[in-house]
Amino acid sequence: MSSSRADDVTVGVAVAVPEPFASELRDYRASYGDPRAATVPTHVTLLPPTRLQSACLSPVHEHLSGVAARHRCFSMRLRGTGTFRPVSPVVFAAVALGISECELLAESVCSGPLAVEVPFPYHPHVTVAHDVGGSELDRAFDELADYDAAFDVDAFTLYVHDVSHGWRADTTFELRQDRPR
Repeated sequence: MSSSRADDVTVGVAVAVPEPFASELRDYRASYGDPRAATVPTHVTLLPPTRLQSACLSPVHEHLSGVAARHRCFSMRLRGTGTFRPVSPVVFAAVALGISECELLAESVCSGPLAVEVPFPYHPHVTVAHDVGGSELDRAFDELADYDAAFDVDAFTLYVHDVSHGWRADTTFELRQDRPR
């Protein structure tokens, strides 16, 4: 959108990382001095922050319900770290299992009323340090190099940004329960 209006809302779509991993990674993120640790849920992004008119939320909900109905639950494993440096000051927990499922899900999410141009190619990950100093990025990269967490993904969530409180879950969309054999 070219201009911001009072009835605009910023949304994002993500796979929420479950407990106890979510709190664990959020605590690490806070320990590196990342100012977003308290306001950004631990997640794997499917749709980056996107401004929409509030009136568009109903078609977005309908779209995401359809996306969820077309995609199956899957397993995810986070293992080790990666970084987007020097392009972006980010260190992340790497998605080692579930990459293709995230890619397909993100492609479906980012269509229809959520078709947006993204500045970087899609790369599923969980941010653990962002916009902190180089020594803190190095520390995050090293300290979490052996990180390993596995869990099942059975849903994704539409988040809405609240200026006072950060990102808040709006609606969770359950994926199909049948698994391929």
